[in-house]
Amino acid sequence: MSTHDGWQSHDDNVHPGPTAALTPVVVDAKVPPLATPAAPIGRIPVLNLSPVFEGGRWPAKAAVGEVVPIRANVFREGHDAVNATAVLYGPDASVHQRAPMHDIKPGLDVWEGFLQPDGMGDWSFAVEAWSDPYATWLHDARIKFEAGLDQQLMLDEGRLLFERILRDGTDRSPRSQGVLQDALNVANDEHRSLDSRFAALSSATVQQVLRESPLRDLVSTSARYPLRVSRRRALFGAWYEIFPRSEGAWQDEWGNWISGNFHTAQGRLPDIAKMGFDVIYLTPIHPIGTQFRKGKNNSLTSNWGDPGSPYAIGSDQGGHDAIHPDLGTEDDFRSFVNRARELGMEVALDLALQCSPDHPWVREHPQWFKTRADGSIAYAENPPKKYQDIYPLYFDLDPIGLREAILGVVNHWINLGVTCFRVDNPHTKPLDFWEWLLAQVHKEHPEVIFLSEAFTKPEMMQTLAKIGFQQSYTYFTWRNSKQELEEYLAEVSGEEGSNMRPSFWPTTHDILPPYLQHGGVAGFGVRAILAAMGSPTWGIYTGYELIENVPRPGVEEQVDNEKYEYKSRNWEHADAVGVRWLLTRLNEIRREHPALQQLRDLTLHQAENDNIIVFSKRIPKEDLALAADPSLPVRDPNHDDVILVVVNLDPWGKQESWLHLNMEALGFSGGAAGGHFMVQDLLTGETFDWTAHPFVSFDPRHRVAHILQVTPA
Repeated sequence: MSTHDGWQSHDDNVHPGPTAALTPVVVDAKVPPLATPAAPIGRIPVLNLSPVFEGGRWPAKAAVGEVVPIRANVFREGHDAVNATAVLYGPDASVHQRAPMHDIKPGLDVWEGFLQPDGMGDWSFAVEAWSDPYATWLHDARIKFEAGLDQQLMLDEGRLLFERILRDGTDRSPRSQGVLQDALNVANDEHRSLDSRFAALSSATVQQVLRESPLRDLVSTSARYPLRVSRRRALFGAWYEIFPRSEGAWQDEWGNWISGNFHTAQGRLPDIAKMGFDVIYLTPIHPIGTQFRKGKNNSLTSNWGDPGSPYAIGSDQGGHDAIHPDLGTEDDFRSFVNRARELGMEVALDLALQCSPDHPWVREHPQWFKTRADGSIAYAENPPKKYQDIYPLYFDLDPIGLREAILGVVNHWINLGVTCFRVDNPHTKPLDFWEWLLAQVHKEHPEVIFLSEAFTKPEMMQTLAKIGFQQSYTYFTWRNSKQELEEYLAEVSGEEGSNMRPSFWPTTHDILPPYLQHGGVAGFGVRAILAAMGSPTWGIYTGYELIENVPRPGVEEQVDNEKYEYKSRNWEHADAVGVRWLLTRLNEIRREHPALQQLRDLTLHQAENDNIIVFSKRIPKEDLALAADPSLPVRDPNHDDVILVVVNLDPWGKQESWLHLNMEALGFSGGAAGGHFMVQDLLTGETFDWTAHPFVSFDPRHRVAHILQVTPA
């Protein structure tokens, strides 16, 4: 892994070697058409809508039950008040929901509202802007009444306005109409004072009714923009990665390894499910090539019995649509998938689009590979590293044939029960290929989820997300300091959350960051808590619960990497020396709290100590019905779901701090700055009486974090 201006380029981001001798397909460059002219500006302008990508070329992302923030600039000439409504259209283009918007940046005309789709499909949204005659009158009347000017005139204008509002109230409930009629009756009573008559038309109850069912003038509607709504797993889930061949692998009396298989791997599924994981992710399960097979620790020389890297895909036993014979048959794979489903999990498969020199495609389709001047095929390189056991696919000579073959591979595994794909290094393949492939799969299998493993430049990562990847690996693995974490949490949970859905992984089978090499058990706990609480989707590589933290010298990778050998683990130690109990509890907490199943509900709070980070997640009670997965328990459906996370980032030293909490973000109206409230630590069961400025102390030998359920007032 190397670092370039804040982004990471991973060692496995391989590319072909020297220039090919064959000539790529050449497509004539035609003069592109002019962009379609925008619609004329509305009477009330609506500009800069979000989430919108490339003018609506690609849909923004949402999941069933997700609370989706919609923003736009809304303003008009003069001083009359404006208002706005976010509108959600179903897949049939009918209006499904209208939600009020609020000016969140007064003076900058930024309006925000929240929509909440309740089903999968290709939805859309728009913003309606309108002149608000009641707000305009109320603003002007207050000024005049406070100054004692034109009071009778302002009252008369208000009475006329209310007569119009009542005539226009066909969509208003009888109760709301009654509230407005009562207010007008008081305003018409000349025996009352002008102040009391004005107070009737400006009461909080009247304002609430007119917020819910306003009088709207000069309604101007924006264009509709696409919103693709996926199933809940696209947003929320816990992944657990395994090498199937290691699960149940053993050594005979002569020290020879006997591979695990789908049957023995099934034996671990109950333990993984018991820890609360939703997705069991399998590294490649295909036949492995023998030419240039890598040995232990990526050695160029393999010994007899070395299994080779499962990413060197293909042999005379088959390619990407085949199963390594040591693992079993298709029937064995189906049995594994079915057992996972019985335990409440689904199966994800690694989609690594590269071939060993022995792959059938090398013989049958040489045009799918880059050829050197001497006639040899270019193997993968990431100088100074060389991957002689891998041939990258080359899309420039026969893009149609190659993409159709890959679609066939994907459909093959979908037909065998795979519902998620973790895609290896998608940024080394053409973006137009991914746009096509993901669209084809979505058309027939909209439930299938693709996770992008692209540790590369931000623009490439974001574009992969825009063109269809439902989830993305992130830079979380390398964000360690408080400033780095705060900036990154704000970024991924902000507007970017409509595009690049983050999946937080403390480690992978390729990456062991320095923090975990040196952080001990507490460090593994810290990173697990940050990942599980900071993102609705997170994952671990098997062995994390055993604190596997020894690197291969000179690289951020585990020594004796499982990519090149079998690994047998003693799971009996996972509780005594590891963090299995913590992983289990984290997943329980996530399942019980819908706030942790959302992405864009995160607020950062202040801690005076730079080793302590504080953030909260909150779902208002009125959104819980849709936000909560109906298959999961919800602790308290009658109150806002509010979780406050406080973490000591120092795995070795005791750290203390005063905290300064944003009380409104925790659901306390008016800030409740001086009030007390109760919190319960969901890791230990302890309860505390807190204020907006509590003091915390963490000794990492005993505690690295609070995960607190806040009881709103």
